[in-house]
Amino acid sequence: MKSLIDLIQVDLIIEALWLCPVVPSNTLLEHQAVVIRSGKIIDICAITHAHAQYEAIETVSLNEHVLIPGLINLHTHAAMNLMRGLADDLPLMPWLERHIWPAEQKLVSPSFVYDGTLLACAEMLAGGITTFNDMYFYPESAAEACLKMGMRGNLGLAVLDFATQYANDAEGYIQKGLEARDHLRGEALLTFSFAPHAPYTVSDTTFERIMTLAEQVDIGVHTHMHETQQEIIDSERMHGLRPLARLANLGLLGPNLTLAHCVYLEEAEIELLAEHGSNIVHCPSSNLKLASGITPITKYAKYGVNIGLGTDGAASNNRLDMFAEMRLAALLAKGQSGDATAVTAYQAQEMATINCAKALGLDDKIGSIEIGKLADLTAVKLTNIETQPCFDPASHLVYSAGREHVSHVWVNGDLKFHRPKGGEDEYQNVEPQELLDIVAKWQTKLNEFKSK
Repeated sequence: MKSLIDLIQVDLIIEALWLCPVVPSNTLLEHQAVVIRSGKIIDICAITHAHAQYEAIETVSLNEHVLIPGLINLHTHAAMNLMRGLADDLPLMPWLERHIWPAEQKLVSPSFVYDGTLLACAEMLAGGITTFNDMYFYPESAAEACLKMGMRGNLGLAVLDFATQYANDAEGYIQKGLEARDHLRGEALLTFSFAPHAPYTVSDTTFERIMTLAEQVDIGVHTHMHETQQEIIDSERMHGLRPLARLANLGLLGPNLTLAHCVYLEEAEIELLAEHGSNIVHCPSSNLKLASGITPITKYAKYGVNIGLGTDGAASNNRLDMFAEMRLAALLAKGQSGDATAVTAYQAQEMATINCAKALGLDDKIGSIEIGKLADLTAVKLTNIETQPCFDPASHLVYSAGREHVSHVWVNGDLKFHRPKGGEDEYQNVEPQELLDIVAKWQTKLNEFKSK
C-alpha cells in the first residue's frame, strides 16, 4: 500500500459498475475506474487498483451505471431545433420548399442560429451526446453556442448555389465559411468541414471548388446524398448521371467525405464508397418520418463502409436522441435483412461513437474509452424499474435504456450535464430558464410567420 505522498495526483476518478469502452469491440468490463488528468484518460483499471495508485481531487462513484464514450451525432442541423414540429407529416421536397426554406429566408440570422444551437446543445448533452457534426448557416454563431455549452462540434461551412439570408452565391458562402474557420481554428473544441448542401442545390463547378479548398486547408466534406428516389430521377434527367456518379467523376470520393442518408445506392455504388474509404451517416428516424426510405446498412457493412449514426435536424426527426437512433438502426437492419444477428447492440454503439469519430478524423481523440484519449464520457443509470432486470448492460444500452437514463456527461473530464437522483437537470454553463426564454421568443416569431 502506497503512502499518500507516493500516490499519483489526478483530477478525477470515475468508478463504474460496468464499462463499455467500445474499443476493443464486444467488450464489457466490471468494477472499473477511469482515471483522468488534464482532460485525458491516463488509466483504466480495477477500482481497487485505482485506490492504491492514485489520489484524485474528485471521485465519482457510479455503482448503478454503465459508463460509455460520449455519443457522437454525425449529422444534424442544430439551429433547426427552433423549427421542431413546424411542418410535420410531409415528404422531403414539399417540406423543404413550402415550409422550411421560406421560414429560413424570413427568420434565419446570427441570433436565430445562436439560440437554436444553444437549445440543441442542451438537448444533446442531456442525451449523452458530447460531439455533433453540424450543417447550417452562420457558423460563428453556432460556435459561440457550442463553446458556451462546452460541447465538441464539427461545424459545417454551408454552401449552396442560391441566395439565402446568409450569402448571395456559392463564392459568398465559401468565403464566409473560411473566414469563420480562420477566426475559430484555435478553439480546441471545434473542428470544421465544408458542407455543400446536396447535389441538387450545388453545381459541378462549386463542388470542384470545394474539393480543391478542402484539400488545401485539410478539412472534410459533408453533404446529403441519395436521400430520395426523386433526387436520383432528377439528377439523371438534368445531368445524365446519378448523384454519386457526379461526385465520383468530380474526384470527391475519399476518406474525408461524409454522406448523409444514402438510402438508395446500388451495389456497385456501395462498393465504390468502400474502395474510396468514404463514410455514410444513417439517419433512420428522419428517413422514416419523411418517408424517404430505409438505408440498407447491412449491405454497406458487408463491403466494410464506415457507418455512423445521426439524428438529422429536430425539424425532421423531431428529437436529437442517439439512443433512439441506435435502437432503430439495429431493429430496422434485422427486419430489413431477415437476420436477427444483423447490427448487434455492440455494433449499434460503434455506429454512435467510434465510427462517427473516424468519419470526423477524430478517432485518435474520441469515440472510445482508451488510455490517451480525451475524457468525453457518458454515464447511464440502469437501475430504474424499466431497465430491470439487467442481464446484459451492453444490450440494455440499445434495447432498453433511453436518453432519460443519462445521469452524467463529461467533456474533457469536465462535468457538463448532471441529472441528480430526484432533482432537476443541471447544466454547467446555462440555466434551464434561459432555454425556456429562447423557446418562447422564437415560437412567437415562428407562429407569426405561419399565420401570414
